Amino acid sequence: MLPAHAGADAYRRLHIETRTPLELIVILYDTALFRIAEARAAIERNDLPARRDAVSRAMAIVSELQSTLNLKDGGEIAASLDSLYSYATAGLIEASMHTSSTSLHDVEKVLKNLRDAWCEISTQERRP
Repeated sequence: MLPAHAGADAYRRLHIETRTPLELIVILYDTALFRIAEARAAIERNDLPARRDAVSRAMAIVSELQSTLNLKDGGEIAASLDSLYSYATAGLIEASMHTSSTSLHDVEKVLKNLRDAWCEISTQERRP
């Protein structure tokens, strides 16, 4: 019999492996937003290590999204996304240095809007 965590790991892998590239982008946004919520909760608890970890994980996701942009061929959309990701990164850096959740709220709004747009694109792609 497999340990419970092995089954959960297998489920997570299957969940990721069966997604389209657009759905994977939405999952990245969802995870970044989850990490921001964790950071905000850590700020409320005054838990500095948890805040630092959550912000760091959110920043890694934003960095990954930004690094996949094709700025050469992506035109205005890629340039706009690059600017938004830079803004989000700056806000996350600000949140890692201060115990205010204001910058987290701003980053969350940006990422939520982007997530919703990618989700809509993903939904349209699945339509016949």
